[in-house]
Amino acid sequence: MKDKTSILVTGGAGFIGSNFVSYFLEENQNIHLVNLDKLTYAGDLNNLQEVENNSNYTFVEGDICDRHLIEELFTTYNFSGVIHFAAESHVDNSIKNPDAFIQTNIFGTFNLLDVAKKHWMDGPFEFKSGCENNKFHHISTDEVYGTLGETGLFLESTPYAPNSPYSASKASSDFIVRSYFHTYGMNVLTTNCSNNYGPKQHDEKLIPTIIRKALSGEDIPIYGNGKNIRDWLYVLDHCKGIALVYDKGEFGETYNIGGKNERDNLYIANTICGILDALRPKDKSYTEQITFVKDRAGHDFRYAIDASKLENELGWKADENFETGIQKTIEWYINKYNK
Repeated sequence: MKDKTSILVTGGAGFIGSNFVSYFLEENQNIHLVNLDKLTYAGDLNNLQEVENNSNYTFVEGDICDRHLIEELFTTYNFSGVIHFAAESHVDNSIKNPDAFIQTNIFGTFNLLDVAKKHWMDGPFEFKSGCENNKFHHISTDEVYGTLGETGLFLESTPYAPNSPYSASKASSDFIVRSYFHTYGMNVLTTNCSNNYGPKQHDEKLIPTIIRKALSGEDIPIYGNGKNIRDWLYVLDHCKGIALVYDKGEFGETYNIGGKNERDNLYIANTICGILDALRPKDKSYTEQITFVKDRAGHDFRYAIDASKLENELGWKADENFETGIQKTIEWYINKYNK
């Protein structure tokens, strides 16, 4: 692979990562992509079947916390870029088991940054010859900003106020990435996204759970009163935004990626049930399966992102609104669950 540029993608067997890997390989046929994934419960090689025979693709099973492995990969492939998805990301799990989040999200990110710096730089603000444009793109979340009231949007300048062990660990990793730009002059980029949905999402997440429970005739569990609001972003729109920032973003900058699709959880459940009533009708509406369960500890009320910096500076815009994206998503999951 010496004649081809190689990049490292971490966490590429997960939901967003696997969608990104497929999209990026299709769009960049002159780049060799190495996908490093630990294959925890959230990673699934079935998500990557369409690329597994691509000559520009290499899968490596391993942990971003394993420094020796990361150094070995950098030596072998001489990466010119890193796009870092790998993270523990399920909030409920972070409440029960925060230590895995601290380890992977904070120490793992540091590990990747530090090895990249060592391979690309001779000292602070001093790049090795040929490494001047090498870059590290860190994928983060809107949850680092905390929670919003009824109005307002998260901007890139919104102060961080994380409320769960998950969002606190992601906020920490964002700050470590930032410090490598300001202290060492390393070329870094950060994107903070709103809630993603679409094909290949883990079954435990809200939208796949609603679809799966509806189809199997079980109760559809909705936290609290169902009024918690999220800004929903179709995963392919997110992937396009990441690729754009990686290609054209200004080093040291953060870009928010959001879908301008604020919907509360009860609306999501009712919408999915309505579409299923049309696609897979039965004797009564799927909405009758909706039930309310005890709210999650520290459940943020509302997230919503202002993506105008990305739109105005780099020309990104979401192709899907929630109603078009959810239709595609439901059809994909019906196909999956009926196999």
